Amino acid sequence: MPLSRPQSRNLLHLRDIQLRGYERADGLIDIEARMTDTKPYSWGEQPHGLNAGEPVHDMWMRLTVDLDMRIHACEAAMDATPYSVCTAAAPNFAQLAGLTIGKGFLREAMRRVGNVAGCTHLRELLQPLGTVAYQTIYSLQVRRRAATQQADAAFINPALINTCLAYDEHGPLVQNSRPLAPERA
Repeated sequence: MPLSRPQSRNLLHLRDIQLRGYERADGLIDIEARMTDTKPYSWGEQPHGLNAGEPVHDMWMRLTVDLDMRIHACEAAMDATPYSVCTAAAPNFAQLAGLTIGKGFLREAMRRVGNVAGCTHLRELLQPLGTVAYQTIYSLQVRRRAATQQADAAFINPALINTCLAYDEHGPLVQNSRPLAPERA
């Protein structure tokens, strides 16, 4: 069901975020994000201003992870930024290599690329990239279990328990299942 009907209004800003998860031929997983900010109107003095629909921000990030959620590489690119100096932050995101997406990931990522070492907009992509990494790896694991006849809907990955309402350890979904054995997670 969509949101309720809004009041009369005018669009002032549009942010689009696209996230994708890929299985690589070498067994690793690429998680990619692209974030664009645009305005539906022209603004700023020419020649440095922007026309309606031109991106204020157009930024990319790719995390390469393994099945244990360990980051092997992180690449960032900035095709559009409000200031030329912004692009100097992109290479710093390579410092995320070696981190594991899980408890404490965002805190450690902020230690490495927080403040003046990074970019606010690229850092904002880290949480949804982590979520898509989980979703992508889960999909891959389900496909692999199904291919080996090990699929069982009654199993739940223990790492998911108590992460949201659906996986409440006292809720019906968890109560009517059993934990996924560690060798099958």
